[in-house]
Amino acid sequence: MQPFRKHEGRVAPLHRANIDTDQIIPKQFLKRIERTGFGEFLFYDWRRAENGKFVLDEPRYAGASILVAGRNFGCGSSREHAVWALADFGFRAVIAPSFADIFANNCVKNGVLTVVLSEEQISGIVDRAEKTPGYQLTIDLEQRTVADGQGFSVTFMIDEFTRHCLLNGLDDIGLTLQHEAEIAAYEAVREKRQMAGPQ
Repeated sequence: MQPFRKHEGRVAPLHRANIDTDQIIPKQFLKRIERTGFGEFLFYDWRRAENGKFVLDEPRYAGASILVAGRNFGCGSSREHAVWALADFGFRAVIAPSFADIFANNCVKNGVLTVVLSEEQISGIVDRAEKTPGYQLTIDLEQRTVADGQGFSVTFMIDEFTRHCLLNGLDDIGLTLQHEAEIAAYEAVREKRQMAGPQ
């Protein structure tokens, strides 16, 4: 998993509340077993309905890697595909006032940072992103800050375990492999006991 330390990127504002995982990646695209190839179907129904006017289809937000959204982002079903779609599209972070717990956990396991800011701070970011061409933010996970280089700078809270995993690019497998030597030692002892038979 790619570590997340400090990221500077263009902001795409999607100031809607209760964006659920079926809106992020509709169910008809869940047949793939790989983690790639989902980006083109991100927010598929909204993009099709808005016929090129959806925020992610606007040229000024092309290449955005930071998504700013409303409260309760990622609610609904627990599909990990929603995070795969966001990551495959190019998003490294999502900023919102709140997130569904399972979605947030899936983000951590896939190297996508979720940042919780206040409704007021979110509204300010959305306003600047809509008014400023190429508006960018810098998210520094080591310092726990979000800033735009134009006077806006805030700190955010994140638990130490989540921060450690993201800074070091550790998913569940990576965390387990940190104990590879101990696991190998245990397995060696267990194998010898099995070969020796009942005592």
